[in-house]
Amino acid sequence: MQNEKPTYLGSWPRLGASLFDSLLIFLVTAPPLLMAYGKGYWSSDEVIQGPVDFLLSWIFPALAVVLFWIKTQSTPGKQMVSAIIVDARTGSKPSTSQYIWRYLGYFVAAIPFFVGFLWIIFDKRKQGWHDKLAGTVVVKQVKPLVDESSFEG
Repeated sequence: MQNEKPTYLGSWPRLGASLFDSLLIFLVTAPPLLMAYGKGYWSSDEVIQGPVDFLLSWIFPALAVVLFWIKTQSTPGKQMVSAIIVDARTGSKPSTSQYIWRYLGYFVAAIPFFVGFLWIIFDKRKQGWHDKLAGTVVVKQVKPLVDESSFEG
């Protein structure tokens, strides 16, 4: 079983997972942003409207995502599609620095018209630029057929 080839997760499940995670972050951050800045927050042209906006729109999502990755190798969205992030060379859990580079790589992948994310469609291991930068891949999580903890021994 150890020698089985990993099943790399393609673009559609990853997009769905990302949209779900974005919705969760929005549901958590929108109410305090609305309280802090009022309805005008949604129509402003400012990239960052103040310290609360910076914390809730930039720092909180980064921390939440990276901490989820560290704890579970996934996010709630990736958990919904039974996916985990692994080291591309070893298949083991990535290091914290790989996770940080992976998150920063999102910006690299997004800047040129999201080409770095579209790359997932054509890459043989379904790696986006953020994955390549961090040395990670997203794979279908193989779950054991039985829960070994239920056996007494």
